[in-house]
Amino acid sequence: MRFEYRFHLPDGVIKTFEVRLDGETLALQHKPRASYPHWAKLEFGQCPGCPLRPEKHPNCPIAMSLVDVLEFFKDSLSSDELLVEIVTDARTYSKRTSLSNGISGIVGLQMATSGCPLFNKLKPMALTHLPFANLRETMYRYLAMYMLAQHFLAKRKKPTDIGMEKFTEMLEGLRAANRAFVKRLYEVCRKDASLNAIVHLDCFADNTAFSLKTLGLDGVERLFDGYFD
Repeated sequence: MRFEYRFHLPDGVIKTFEVRLDGETLALQHKPRASYPHWAKLEFGQCPGCPLRPEKHPNCPIAMSLVDVLEFFKDSLSSDELLVEIVTDARTYSKRTSLSNGISGIVGLQMATSGCPLFNKLKPMALTHLPFANLRETMYRYLAMYMLAQHFLAKRKKPTDIGMEKFTEMLEGLRAANRAFVKRLYEVCRKDASLNAIVHLDCFADNTAFSLKTLGLDGVERLFDGYFD
């Protein structure tokens, strides 16, 4: 699978980043650098709950996947308006939006497919990667992914969470990792575009958890009335 993110910068330059995923596993495919900056080291602000060990993984998988994007936009402001195009094998998306909103799409895609054991649970969402998604769309994709995971757990005769009691717990764990990664980015980002891209993703996770706690699934349940007769 191929995703080409094109940022039409205010100075007329078009900056392109290509993301390639394995067609079967959705694992991110990228050429490793000969060396990485110090802020990419695993032990540099390692996320809470990260099970990786530096002797086997000297660098953070997410930092390795994002280093090109983060270093390019390190001096950019999140409020900059520009046209962002995403060309995939199946279709093209385009929108004039803030830089941070544009960056958040490619950042989220690479975080989920980077091999990070914390964000690996979000990897299935890369199959239906939806740039510029709103909260309702993101919430639906979160829920659909989580419930399909329960089906596959049941198939393997493992404990399931059909009642979704642990769903918000999973989101809170991802939010903690998001916050830790933002702290890591303070080392490289002199301006806020990349930082706010992570914050943007964190807000989706936060708002999804909040909506479930306060409103439940009523707003989604009514969409399935065709199954209830």
